[in-house]
Amino acid sequence: MTALITTELVELDQNLGDSPEAVIRHLAGKVAANGRATEVEGLFADAFAREQKTATGVPGGIAIPHCRSTAVTEPTLVMARLSQSVDFGAKDGPADLIFFIAAPDGADQEHLKLLSKLARSLIKKDFTQALRDAGSAAEVVGLVEGALADKPAAHSAPAPAPAVSGAAPGTGASRPKRLVAVTACPTGIAHTYMAADSLVAAAKEIGVDLQVETQGSSGAKPLDPAVIAAADAVIFAVDVDVRGKERFAGLPVINAPVKRGIDEPEKMVHEALAAAENPNARRVPHFGAEEQAQNQAEEKGEHVGQKLKKALLTGVSYMIPFVAGGGLLIALGFLMGGYLITQYADAIVVDNSIFNLPTEFPDNAWGPLGAYLGAVLFKIGALSLGFLVPALAGYIAYAIADRPGIAPGFVAGAVAGFMGAGFLGGIVGGLLAGYIAHVIGQIQVARWLRGLMPVVIIPLLASLVASGLMFLVLGGPIAGITAGLNDWLSGLTGASAVVLGIILGLMMCFDLGGPVNKVAYSFAVAGLGAATITNQAPWQIMAAVMASGMVPPLAMALATVLDKQRFSLAERENGKAAWLLGASFISEGAIPFAAADPLRVIPASMLGGAVTGAISMAAGVGSKAPHGGLFVFFAIDNFLMFVVAIIVGTIITAVSVLALKRWAVRKTVDTVDLVPATV
Repeated sequence: MTALITTELVELDQNLGDSPEAVIRHLAGKVAANGRATEVEGLFADAFAREQKTATGVPGGIAIPHCRSTAVTEPTLVMARLSQSVDFGAKDGPADLIFFIAAPDGADQEHLKLLSKLARSLIKKDFTQALRDAGSAAEVVGLVEGALADKPAAHSAPAPAPAVSGAAPGTGASRPKRLVAVTACPTGIAHTYMAADSLVAAAKEIGVDLQVETQGSSGAKPLDPAVIAAADAVIFAVDVDVRGKERFAGLPVINAPVKRGIDEPEKMVHEALAAAENPNARRVPHFGAEEQAQNQAEEKGEHVGQKLKKALLTGVSYMIPFVAGGGLLIALGFLMGGYLITQYADAIVVDNSIFNLPTEFPDNAWGPLGAYLGAVLFKIGALSLGFLVPALAGYIAYAIADRPGIAPGFVAGAVAGFMGAGFLGGIVGGLLAGYIAHVIGQIQVARWLRGLMPVVIIPLLASLVASGLMFLVLGGPIAGITAGLNDWLSGLTGASAVVLGIILGLMMCFDLGGPVNKVAYSFAVAGLGAATITNQAPWQIMAAVMASGMVPPLAMALATVLDKQRFSLAERENGKAAWLLGASFISEGAIPFAAADPLRVIPASMLGGAVTGAISMAAGVGSKAPHGGLFVFFAIDNFLMFVVAIIVGTIITAVSVLALKRWAVRKTVDTVDLVPATV
C-alpha cells in the first residue's frame, strides 16, 4: 500500500494565506505536485465545495478539510502547521494545524479505514501537541504513521457510573442510562469518526454507557438490535439521512449536524439524558424511516419561510413526473390523432379497440390506427395530468407531516381541482392538510392508540378539516383568483406577452433548478390543462419557459469550446455533458459552472434566458409538452423560431460569461505562491 503521507507532503510554519480557500488551494497544489492528483482545480473545487457544506474546523486549533475527488489518483494526507492561523469555523477560534485528506472517488476500504483512524487521532490532545512540537517533516511523518499503526478506538464507553441514573449503588432501584448514537457526514472520512469518538469520550467522563454506529466510507457495522432496544435515547449527529432509522422508532432523539458532535459532545449527551426523562421529548417516529420534515426544519434552525419553501419544493418535485409523463403522452396523442383528438378520445377508447378501429376520427389523424393509438395516448396523458393538483397538495402535506399527511393532502387537492381552484388551490390545500396532520400527530395519546394514529385517526381528521375548509371557505375565492389569472394570460398579446417572456426567462435562469426556477416552471405546467386551440397562451408560456431553461447549460457548453483556457479541466468535462443536458431541458447542467463562479455565470445566464423568453413569446411559439427540449419537436408549434430563440440566447450567455471572466476579474494579493500542477 502506498504511503499516505511523505515528508514532501508536510509544510511546517508556513503562511499559506488568510482564508480556508487559499489554504485548501495551496494544499491541493501540493497533492498534484507530488503526482497524487491529475489537476489542482478539480481537486480544489471538490474540497472547497465540501468545506462550504460544513466547516471542517474542530476544537483545539485543528482543521481537517477533506473530500473525495476524481482528480485524486491515490489516497493522500497533507499536513500543514501554519505560522498564521486561519479561521476554519471552529467555535474556539482559528486553526494552526491543517490536515488535508484527499481520497480518490473509488478509494479502497483499507485506505479509507486508515484515513478515518487518523481523523480520530486528531481529537487526542497528546497527539496534536506532539505535532505542534515536531521539529521536522520526518518527525511529523513518524507521528502520523504511529497513529495509523495503533489499534482503532473503541466505539463504546466502559461500564458507566451508576450516579447518572439517580439510584444509589447496589440498590437495584434503577439501572444506568444507556444511549446509542449514529454519526455520518457527506464524505464519511473524518467528521463521522471524530464525532463518534468525541461523544463516547464525553459519555465516559460523566459515567454513561454510549455506543455509536458510524455510517462512514469505510463501512458501517449496525448496532446490535438488543443494544438499541435497551437504549433510553438516541443521538443523530448527521449531515445526511440515517440509514435504517426505523430501527430507533420510539426512542427520544437528539438530532444535530455531525460537527456539533465534535464541538459540543458533552452538551449533546446531557440533552439526550434529559430527553430520556422527558415524556414529551421528540421521538423517532413509528411510521416510516424518515422523520417529519417539520421536525428536521426545527432542528436545523430554519425560519418559517425556509420551511414553507421546502414543503412547496417537495410538492413540486413529486408532481413533476405526473406532468412530464402526462404532457409527453398528450403530445404524442396530438401527433398521431391530430389536435381535434380531444373531441373524439373518450368515445374512441370506450367503443373501439385495436381489433375494432374507429371510423370517425379527426381528418389530420394518422388513419384509423393512428386515431385509436392517439386517443389512447391522449387519454392516458390527460388522466396523468389530472393528478397534478392532488399530487402537488399530497406531497406538500407529506413534506410537513410525513406519511400521515399524504392522504389528507391528496383529498384536499382533489377538492381544489373539483372546485376549479387549480394550482393555487392545491398549494393552499396541501399546506392546510400538512399542518393540520402535523398538529394532530403531536397530541400525546395512550400507547394502545399510537398504532392507529398514522393510518386512521390523523388521515381521517386532517382530511375532514382541510377539505371541509376548502369546500366551505377557501375553494370559491381561490377558484375566482385562478379564473381571473387564466383570463389575464389568455388576453396577453404584443408587448405584454414579451414582458412576460422576459420575466419567465429571468426566473428560469436565476437559480437553475432552485426555488425561483421551480416557481416559473410550475406556473407554466399548471396552465397546460387549460390550454385549447382557441386559448394557446398556456402553450406559449410553456415554450418560453422550456426554451429559457435550456439556455444556461447549452451556453456553458459553448463557452468551454470557444475559450477553453477560462475553464478548469473538470468544467470542460462538464461542458461536454451540458450539450445533452441543455438539449433535454435540464437546467441543472449549468450548476457546476454556477457553483464555481456564480457572480459571472448567473447574470450571463439570466441575460440570455430573458432574450430567449422574449423571442419565444413574440414569435408565438407553443409547446404542448412540459419537458423534453429539442426531443419533443413534434409537440412544438413554430419549431424553427423555438430553435432560433434558443440559439440567440445561448450565444448571448456564452459571450457574456466569457467577457465577464476576462474583464470582471477580482484582483488579489497572494501571500504565498501556489504549487504548480505538474505531474
